[in-house]
Amino acid sequence: MFPKPEAALAANTYEFERLPLVKPTGFREYDARWLFPQEINLMGVQALGMGIGTLVHEMGVRPDIVTGHDYRAYSSSIKYALVSGMMAAGLRVKDVGLALSPMAYFGQFALDCPCVAMVTASHNDNGWTGVKMGANRPLTFGPEEMGRLRDIVLEASFQLRGGGAYEFVENFAERYMADLTDRPRIKRKLKVVAACGNGTAGAFAPPVLEAIGCEVIPLDAEPDYTFPRYNPNPEDLKMLHAIADKVRETGADVGLGFDGDGDRCGVVDNEGEEIFADKIGVMLARDLSKLHPGSTFVVDVKSTGLFATDPELKARGVKADYWKTGHSYIKRRVTELKALAGFEKSGHFFFNTPVGRGYDDGILTGIHVVEMLDRNPGKSMADLYRALPKTWGSPTMAPKCADEVKYQVVERVVARFTEMQRQGEPVAGQPIRDLVTVNGVRVTVDDGTWGLVRASSNKPELVVVVESPASEARMREMFKAVDGVLRQNAEVGAYNQTI
Repeated sequence: MFPKPEAALAANTYEFERLPLVKPTGFREYDARWLFPQEINLMGVQALGMGIGTLVHEMGVRPDIVTGHDYRAYSSSIKYALVSGMMAAGLRVKDVGLALSPMAYFGQFALDCPCVAMVTASHNDNGWTGVKMGANRPLTFGPEEMGRLRDIVLEASFQLRGGGAYEFVENFAERYMADLTDRPRIKRKLKVVAACGNGTAGAFAPPVLEAIGCEVIPLDAEPDYTFPRYNPNPEDLKMLHAIADKVRETGADVGLGFDGDGDRCGVVDNEGEEIFADKIGVMLARDLSKLHPGSTFVVDVKSTGLFATDPELKARGVKADYWKTGHSYIKRRVTELKALAGFEKSGHFFFNTPVGRGYDDGILTGIHVVEMLDRNPGKSMADLYRALPKTWGSPTMAPKCADEVKYQVVERVVARFTEMQRQGEPVAGQPIRDLVTVNGVRVTVDDGTWGLVRASSNKPELVVVVESPASEARMREMFKAVDGVLRQNAEVGAYNQTI
């Protein structure tokens, strides 16, 4: 009988090698993240694999699963511990090796596997690990499945069985890249900076962009799991500034930045200006709605209000659906609504039939950006950006807040803004026009200025975003108002960055 995991164990002890360690807070809303080995050990990863296999059989899903791992010093060992657990629980594993998350998602289709378990910590700092999982392509687990998986693992209520198998799929990266490049080459001569933050995308993004006709300038494409320059995170201002510097230095038409596991993409225009991903989403929605008028686009609650108010999108009958932040939430909503695409401010973009398969792929996002430029001859990336109605928006800001209390803090913040609306109390000097509480709280006042507070699903942090269609001063007033409500909670710490 496999032992029940411990919530804490000291490293370099007999117990650490004899018992599984799985910190309960590693089970997030839509994937799993732990510091390795402080919060999970290899025996704990094996328990996680047993839990995945148990859950797959419990769900009645055919037990064929794709797995892969990102480029970190410990990811391969974690994957093999996970594989041993999944096989013990009767899963037939197809291992695509070193991979991007979207490469594993592609494997669900190309290898006819309903399930996926991709070992990655995405953009988290070095030292983190995690798993992105799903059992119904192209969807990944949401809170219900993650809650059930947590219970199975922490209670060691595994149902182990025979029938497990392992197969290593050779040269699968070539199949993935061939699928991405099976499209007409672009007609414009476009120079593209491809920044990879020394993460996994460096092996894939530059050759794919070259194959569709771009002149590619690789930036930090060499693998280095210490991430010496900056985290491979296209929301990180260090990464965006590095891309901007390279764009200006080389006269590139656009800069593209890919995160650690390649499912997100950030964009810098030809003038070296960083464009937040939600504004890129509006630009892509404008472009794609010319080809597909009347389309629905799903966007997360952190995103700009332009999806609902942009005159060009409204003229083409575009419908905007604001939904919960998180790749599993948006992916599921895109599938439910048969939306053409889904956009997250974090840089997760989900292109659905006929322009994708419904999962998030940062390289495919980069291709769509390049093809948008190709379909607009004579216009630069900066021209397309300036054509949008002007708004003033913040980056995604993240004040510290412990995993154990962050959701309770957000509940209190939601209750405070709800009470302010009920009492007619102004926010940032104006009455509340609308409250969206599908994911934390998004408070909008009369002039359209809004602020968002939600709990981060991946880190011990909150998430704060503000935007105003009126002025930068109004944006700052909203930030001051939102921060004032946050500061009523002693558990909220310092921000990673502010406006």
